[in-house]
Amino acid sequence: MSTDITAVVVRLKLSLLRNGLRQSGGRRTAYIASAIMVLLFAALQLLGLIMLRGTAHADSLVVLLVAVLGLGWAVMPLFFPGGDETLDPTRLVMLPLRPQPLVRALLVASLVGIGPLFTLCLLVGSVITVARGGVAVAVAVVAVALALLVCVAFARAVAAANLRLLTSRKGRDLAVLSGLVIAVGAQVVNFGAQRLGASGLAQLDPVADVLRWVPPASAIGAVESVSDGSYGVAVLQLALSAGALAALITVWSRHLTRLMTSPDGSTLQAVTETAVRERNSTGLARLLPAGRTGTVMERSLRYVWRDPKTKAAWVTSLAIGLIVPLFNALQGTGSIYFACFAAGMLGILMYNQFGQDTSAFWMVAMTISSRRDAYVELRARALALLLITLPYAALVTVLTTALLGDWARLPEVLGLSLALLGAMLATGAWTSARFPYSIPQEGYKNVVPGQTNLAWISIFGGMLAAALLCAPVIAVTIWLRVSDGGEAWTWLLLPGGAAYGAAITLLGLRLAAPRTADRLPEILTAVSKG
Repeated sequence: MSTDITAVVVRLKLSLLRNGLRQSGGRRTAYIASAIMVLLFAALQLLGLIMLRGTAHADSLVVLLVAVLGLGWAVMPLFFPGGDETLDPTRLVMLPLRPQPLVRALLVASLVGIGPLFTLCLLVGSVITVARGGVAVAVAVVAVALALLVCVAFARAVAAANLRLLTSRKGRDLAVLSGLVIAVGAQVVNFGAQRLGASGLAQLDPVADVLRWVPPASAIGAVESVSDGSYGVAVLQLALSAGALAALITVWSRHLTRLMTSPDGSTLQAVTETAVRERNSTGLARLLPAGRTGTVMERSLRYVWRDPKTKAAWVTSLAIGLIVPLFNALQGTGSIYFACFAAGMLGILMYNQFGQDTSAFWMVAMTISSRRDAYVELRARALALLLITLPYAALVTVLTTALLGDWARLPEVLGLSLALLGAMLATGAWTSARFPYSIPQEGYKNVVPGQTNLAWISIFGGMLAAALLCAPVIAVTIWLRVSDGGEAWTWLLLPGGAAYGAAITLLGLRLAAPRTADRLPEILTAVSKG
């Protein structure tokens, strides 16, 4: 019976894949192109690992790669829940299927796809790197199968345990943030590769000594142990991988049973005293100013916490604003002025302020009856942004200065950051009124079709204008640096930059308010297309 179920589930997955590719030529082309790129990369990885055979400390690198591969299988279902439609077993809830045969069937079906093939290539290359002798080759076959099954079972267990999350709004938030995870991971890999190129593979040995006992890397460690003649250690490492596989399947089976037998209560609105208290409590909102300013600030901060696209933009800006200066400082190639990157990344969030409201902007427009109302609206949105941006920009500047040890330039860099932030708030308020565009609520695109040019003009035109507005502060900084005795007065750039940033922000808000009040219908039309 289980064999029949396994064959049916495998055919079902192949049918889903085939029918998905038939939906459109663009999707088929994208899938084929991505498959070719993944397979080419897998072939290069396999060739590179084979060439590492015999290299000193190559075994440590291989163990680390397999550990990272297993971690990738564990977290990918959280960020790409739609990548495999068979990850949702509740679609089979109406069928008379028992948990154990279904687990085996889904496990076999999970081995079908580009991801498992890529993993298999990397595992084969890994064992080729460390296997020496006939016994090691025989153990390598078992190790590759165990490691692959552990990776797949890990993904299945995580997906089953978090299925309610993946199908909720928070799950969509995670999917939107997947690009950020990839970008941060790429920076970490790049930094690690540069460090390895500078100091060699020997520094991986301490980490690899620990990971050799962590599945699925322990399976590859068993091949290495057999090659070194440590058969008892190899048996223990294989047993760890086999035990991890059994534990993952058990956990997966329990979650699968719960999903298949319990009702979905995610849409039930249970009104409890706690829920009532949470809805009535304003928390930190009580610290905000009274009137329209406090209300608008609270709404903007709630967008940051609840709206997936706004949250993704904030997290991306926060992460990149920190990664660029700090990673360059750690690599020894950075400049303290890179700390201004944090203020620049967060200042971009002022652009297209009304786009995040989408069609609900009509409620905001109904409350704006004068230019004064428009000014207060824009000012409150800028203040909400400053609540996070000011301390964050200061923190990044201090951290960058600490890594470079150039404390004498801290005041001037912080002053430049504040001036740049003020210029971007000013230009962002103006472009929000002049070049608004709609942000689609679904998918990964941040601009609806037909408004791409508006987005380019708004963001890059505003950034160029902000750079020009900062020119006086930049010129003063250069003059103090090159003039005799000028360095003694660079500390004045901190209060001067702060005052200039505040003044230019107020001026920008004053100029943007009349345009906002006069263009409310046009703004509503522009931001309602998503």
